[in-house]
Amino acid sequence: MTLRPLSDVAADIRLSPEDVLPWGRDRAKVSLDALGRSQRQGRLVLVSAINPTPAGEGKTTMSVALAMGLRQRGRRAVAALREPSLGPVFGVKGGGTGGGQASLEPATDINLHFTGDIHAVTSAHNLLAALVDNAVYYGTPAVLDSTRVRWRRAMDMNDRFLRHVLVGLGGKAHGVPRETSFDITAASEVMAILALAENLQDLEARLGRILVGHAPDGAPVRAADLHAAPALVALLKDALMPNLVQTREGGPAFVHAGPFGNIAHGCNSVLATRMALAYGDEVITEAGFGFDLGAEKFLDIKCRSSGLWPRGVVLVVTLRALKHHGGAPASQLASPDPEALQRGFEHLEQHLNSITAFGLPAVVCVNRFPQDTQAELDTLRAFTQQRGVETAVCEGFSRGGEGALELADRVLEMLDRTDAAPPRPRFLYELSQSPEEKVLAIARTVYGASDVAFTSGARKDLEALRDLGGLTLPVCMAKTHLSLSDDSSKLGRPRGFTLTVREVRLSAGAGFLVALTGDILTMPGLPREPAARRITLHDDGRITGLMQGE
Repeated sequence: MTLRPLSDVAADIRLSPEDVLPWGRDRAKVSLDALGRSQRQGRLVLVSAINPTPAGEGKTTMSVALAMGLRQRGRRAVAALREPSLGPVFGVKGGGTGGGQASLEPATDINLHFTGDIHAVTSAHNLLAALVDNAVYYGTPAVLDSTRVRWRRAMDMNDRFLRHVLVGLGGKAHGVPRETSFDITAASEVMAILALAENLQDLEARLGRILVGHAPDGAPVRAADLHAAPALVALLKDALMPNLVQTREGGPAFVHAGPFGNIAHGCNSVLATRMALAYGDEVITEAGFGFDLGAEKFLDIKCRSSGLWPRGVVLVVTLRALKHHGGAPASQLASPDPEALQRGFEHLEQHLNSITAFGLPAVVCVNRFPQDTQAELDTLRAFTQQRGVETAVCEGFSRGGEGALELADRVLEMLDRTDAAPPRPRFLYELSQSPEEKVLAIARTVYGASDVAFTSGARKDLEALRDLGGLTLPVCMAKTHLSLSDDSSKLGRPRGFTLTVREVRLSAGAGFLVALTGDILTMPGLPREPAARRITLHDDGRITGLMQGE
């Protein structure tokens, strides 16, 4: 397909040519100076979803489709989405640029090296790791206890064999032997910091606050104590600028930063969102995985940090996911099953209740698959209407913006109703509450848990945090995306369960605590049949197989 010149895409939203910095033919960085050249304030729409099946439910596809549908209605709509990570691209899910006729372009480049942002984050993360081990080796500029180093290493790939490693082997000249780990780059605190930073100065300050370990007397050692922050900023300077690309129909899209949704806070950057709001009428952004993960963190962490707040929520559902949560076997998800569908409505209802808890209006978006019957769609529409929520069926995958016109219309109606009195921020907890109270508020309100249990190890972590000043930070929950609970096998709407927190980490630079639950891992592994196996390089240079079903 032939893409529009990116200069024309930028001109559609009145970006100045001097602010658009080409990064190849179809990609560009946008100067942070552009934020000061516009006084507009668009209307922010948050796209989330119910808990997905392992294959995902097309949330990014629906986000792109909605942006395209709004443009077909004459609106200056802008998508503001996350960058794909190579781990999922080559792992289970494949590329993260939407799908079919509702995709971002150039999809192959975005899914692979793009503008090098994730490589820059990986390099900055590992530079800090090298500086930490150098301080362990020489005892300067800070003395570090080699047994209490907290900073791990990172790479943008799923590799279970690097979850636990030994470094510093080979004798004294090669370092101090110790055990460490690798995290996927999307789980790096540096990635979270990049996504939350407001400018270069804020970026440097946040990087300096990273807790890397402890001195022999137990005193905290931070990146600033190693004089590391300026060098890290030098690696991240270009990466901080949002990336401009286009949808398949030539509409503008900012694609920037990619913290994991079930480990970190799962949202694109604050700067990209601000940029889109400054130049668009409506801004369509998404948060990773279901409402219980990405959307809750978007609201309680990203919005609390930035002062942003959405006008409303689009909740993506599929009939197959509802039947999945209603107990239908995987082999029957494509077949009509009225009973399983009805049982799955309980799962949907929990998510709708969570949206209401934040004081936000919602539209349910059905990502329609070819096998979906009209009778099933009518049943779903009747269920949501009983709860005062409009449902729109979207066929963006097969029909692009034209297939998203019903969704665009329902979203515009929702937004127009908020113009006179936009929703005001409503968080689930106050920062003054204890970490235990914050986790309990999330678990009861969003997951439907009856209680929270902290293991002895997690309680030791919390006790240590009292001396590190981390108790007044928001909480970033790390849990499975496949269930409302911390057990991926518990589908539907689990009730009466106790959420177990096994570890609590301090991300002082990002500005949140990470509460790890269940068997969640910060370095995923590849599946038995990795997506990497279906990728083909053709004689004409085209790459196929990056997206599911391609």
